[in-house]
Amino acid sequence: MLLIRGTLLHRWFQDRLLDEAEVLKVTFGENRMGAILSERSFALAPLDRCASPRDKVEALSFAAAMRQTRARYRDGSLERALYVEKLSRILPTHAEDALAGDALVLGSWLTGGLRVSVDPMSNVQNLLSWMSVDQLADVIRAAGLEPTGAMLIPRAEAEAAEFARTAAAKASDGRLRLPGRTALEDFFNDHVVDIVQNRSHYTALGIGNPGAIVLEGPPGCGKTVAVERLIAHLGWPHFAVDASSVASPYIHETSRKVGQLFEAAIAAAPSLVVIDEMDALLSERDAGGGQHRVEEIAEFLRAIPEAIKAGVLIVGMTNRVDMIDPAILRRGRFDHVVKVDHADQTEMLDLLRALLDGVPLADGVILETYAMRLAGRPLSDTAFVVREAARLAARARMSTIDDASFSKAVDALPQSGAPKPRVGFV
Repeated sequence: MLLIRGTLLHRWFQDRLLDEAEVLKVTFGENRMGAILSERSFALAPLDRCASPRDKVEALSFAAAMRQTRARYRDGSLERALYVEKLSRILPTHAEDALAGDALVLGSWLTGGLRVSVDPMSNVQNLLSWMSVDQLADVIRAAGLEPTGAMLIPRAEAEAAEFARTAAAKASDGRLRLPGRTALEDFFNDHVVDIVQNRSHYTALGIGNPGAIVLEGPPGCGKTVAVERLIAHLGWPHFAVDASSVASPYIHETSRKVGQLFEAAIAAAPSLVVIDEMDALLSERDAGGGQHRVEEIAEFLRAIPEAIKAGVLIVGMTNRVDMIDPAILRRGRFDHVVKVDHADQTEMLDLLRALLDGVPLADGVILETYAMRLAGRPLSDTAFVVREAARLAARARMSTIDDASFSKAVDALPQSGAPKPRVGFV
């Protein structure tokens, strides 16, 4: 419980930081005070006594509270403030010595009390090893700040980001390019990109925000890569939901985290929420799991339409769409279930050409032949073949990738359905 004396309470009312309905009136003798009650699972404490966040969802909740507070209270520092997670508010105590800006307040809270600013964000990257660079940038944006400074992106992330930037630069007509995924490319451009880029035309005909989408298909078919390309093309803040980020052994905790994440996404809208492994989070309620499973799915059912209306694009991914609760897949929640299968020969040829764009090829390399051999395999196998062929050619000190290098790279792939090598004692 937080007890507030009359003068400070009046000031919070005056600054529109609190509504009278959010405060319980308490009388103790001649003293009249206000009280804010909070459940055990919600943070309610001075910032310097709050526990540091355990995951990205808790960090986003705090960032959303900072943003909502600044929408009402623009002047003064939040350094000596009280965090009321239940109200998604940070209440300043108006201490004379509070001079820290929001970037320092956020950095101190994220690091458990160290006086370090998130501007530039490289200051805190090494201190927050549990959070990726993209996640940290999302938290900073959710707080109403802009990520700045050099970002030490891991090599794999840097390569993916560079590929996305190159693809976006080549799409002079504003279309999203998904090499190797022609049908999905057309779907995203028709149902998402065109609506976003020509919103006034769609609004005039009663079409609001893009509907939620489920991508369903086997592992390795390119669902995750396609969503990453869409995120890069739109340039929106994105929030990931999976079992590892929101699941909790404590009753009500999972549904609370889900609600907080969607609140943060709505605060940062237009934004994108990606639900990975939907079958693990949103399996059919009749399959068992107890009352808390019903509560978790009910939270999704409540949050999804609200988020779509606020401008949040929701994309789910699954290998087993048949295991998802039917209520989740109804129109108005997820409007589209898109089947994504392994690439055929034509799509594989498109992917090979995209991956080899700007790479010198020797005469006699017939990409159609390798597209036929790679058809039906995971897209990651195609990327491996291109890298391995380039490595073999470079090792032989050639200036181009020749047909022999390509052939050896394809031969290095395990045969489809072949048993995996066993490691052990004979």
